[in-house]
Amino acid sequence: MKFEEILELAERFEEKVINFRHDFHAHPELSWEEERTSKIIEQVLIELGFDGVRRGFGGTESGVVGDIAGEKETPIIALRADIDALPIEEEADVPWKSTNKGVMHACGHDAHAAILLGVAHVLASLRDKLPCKVRLIFQPAEESGVRSGAQQLIEEGVLDGVEAIWGLHVWSPLPAGTIGYRSGPIMASSDIWEAEIKGKGGHSSRPHEAKDPTIAAANIIMSVQTIISRELDPLETAVLSIGRLESGSAPNIIPDKAFIQGSIRTTNSKVRDGLPEKIERIAKGIGSALRCEVETNYIHVYPVTVNDLNMIETLKEVASVMFGDQSLVEVPIAMGSEDFSFYQQKVPGVIFFLGIADPGKGTDAEHHNPMFKTNDDVLKKGVALLAALAMEGTKRSDR
Repeated sequence: MKFEEILELAERFEEKVINFRHDFHAHPELSWEEERTSKIIEQVLIELGFDGVRRGFGGTESGVVGDIAGEKETPIIALRADIDALPIEEEADVPWKSTNKGVMHACGHDAHAAILLGVAHVLASLRDKLPCKVRLIFQPAEESGVRSGAQQLIEEGVLDGVEAIWGLHVWSPLPAGTIGYRSGPIMASSDIWEAEIKGKGGHSSRPHEAKDPTIAAANIIMSVQTIISRELDPLETAVLSIGRLESGSAPNIIPDKAFIQGSIRTTNSKVRDGLPEKIERIAKGIGSALRCEVETNYIHVYPVTVNDLNMIETLKEVASVMFGDQSLVEVPIAMGSEDFSFYQQKVPGVIFFLGIADPGKGTDAEHHNPMFKTNDDVLKKGVALLAALAMEGTKRSDR
């Protein structure tokens, strides 16, 4: 397969892809509510002749999966795009500004969905040249945390027969058009930890008759930070943060309970496995020392996102031929997280970044920011690269 043909097709469908993106951006939908988006995607795949098109996962009308047949039935190469928006009021003044109050595509998932629809058009045009089947996964609810769209789709069989999976994420920290890659861990895990402290309430003038849970909470908050500074190898990457601290109702009342909730991230799965015990040991030890009872809860959310080494080499080879070595940038590990990691626990996979930053166009705002904008000029590059990887991945996935 000569990549020139793929590049020409991506160019041909560029306007269509941009129009898809603008439409999705103007009509954003939150996790597990992506019904309108999914109906549009479903209709496009059916019109393009995709097989086994299915809409609706997790008991909702959200999410779409469809296959396009190739010369062989196996292996199946999957391409994934997430499609949900965020509960943010958009402040960017664009013609396709969100019409859904308080909801915005502030992470580029509108671009991901549009790019994958562009790939669908390219692959449909190359149907007779496909080495084997390609599955497109338009996934809902990447942003939903504990009710991950990826987990639900896996449970409902979207990876059945799949040998490898590719994904991309538009990335505002990178200059427009660059392709960010990393072998091994590329994004951190993300988990939630909680501590409920039970003491004995009393009057603020007689603290000796109470068992103050606020003192225990304060000590727990300070001491759990030593997990990062004193219990982990300094060469490991991890961050622990406090997001909620609740206790008390009046200034002259010592409360009888306190509640702490925070997040913790790391780039090493083995480190992640040891974190619940460390938090529990410190929290309960402090509680005992301060005459309080402490119960901890550790909620696993997203695993570490780990890119397959062989597939990264394929990405680098294909991108270099298509766009030149200068287009490739090896990126540092991002401490954000992705539920693409769940797919990678089942099959080899790679997610890479497509740079969108152009200060002159205002497309360099951070993700999850009300001023976030996507750079339409790079969409065709994402279409061409994903389409080429689908073609090449079927040839090289057994390396």
